[in-house]
Amino acid sequence: MGILKKIKNKYLKLNSSRIHLETFLKNASEEMAPGALMLDAGSGDGRYKKFFPKVTYESADICKLERDYGNVSYVCDLKSIPVEDSRFDAIICTQVLEHVNEPIEVLKEFHRVLKKDGVLYLTAPLYYPEHEIPYDFFRYTQYGHQHMFSKCGFTIEKIEWMEGYYMTLSTQLWIAAESLSLNYKHYRIGLLALLVLPLVLMCKICFPLLAYMFAKLDTNHKYTAKGHCKNYQVKAVRT
Repeated sequence: MGILKKIKNKYLKLNSSRIHLETFLKNASEEMAPGALMLDAGSGDGRYKKFFPKVTYESADICKLERDYGNVSYVCDLKSIPVEDSRFDAIICTQVLEHVNEPIEVLKEFHRVLKKDGVLYLTAPLYYPEHEIPYDFFRYTQYGHQHMFSKCGFTIEKIEWMEGYYMTLSTQLWIAAESLSLNYKHYRIGLLALLVLPLVLMCKICFPLLAYMFAKLDTNHKYTAKGHCKNYQVKAVRT
């Protein structure tokens, strides 16, 4: 199984989702005027600050998980950010909305602290395993985004797949490889287990290789013709 360990190490280093997310943020940075005041909402360790060298960067996070946090400007619930109305020119909120239990209230708060015509750049998952438990509440379709943003006073300028279907499939294959059991008692099909178990073993060997292949493909081409995305990325303007 040494080869599978090598594939896993390569797979973890090849994070297509991270690559596409960073591209989204770099494009957002290029759209911001020099000196603009920006909020990183749900900033975590502040890893995306480096993409915004020409703006004034502030951050907010509730800081509840046992993890390393950066130098957070506002330790707060995103439903109640302790700043005045219309403070920010832009907000980025990446992979956070699934972790708040009242997303519409959070979007209303973003509307409050953004200037008129300020821009919100947001990403959130449609497909992803439960994580940062117990703070994982929702997954979002494009229609869910449209409903919530409109209700909270935003106009969506652009909503797109962050990755292509290849990355969704890659994630599903990797989860299957790690989750499928080789214990015949888990199948309860008598002698058919003798046929099923070799097939399961083949899947556990082949799926990691396929997962890596599709992740590699997704870094070069976002296939969006069929299937479904892993995450949506949204650019919305405060009206």
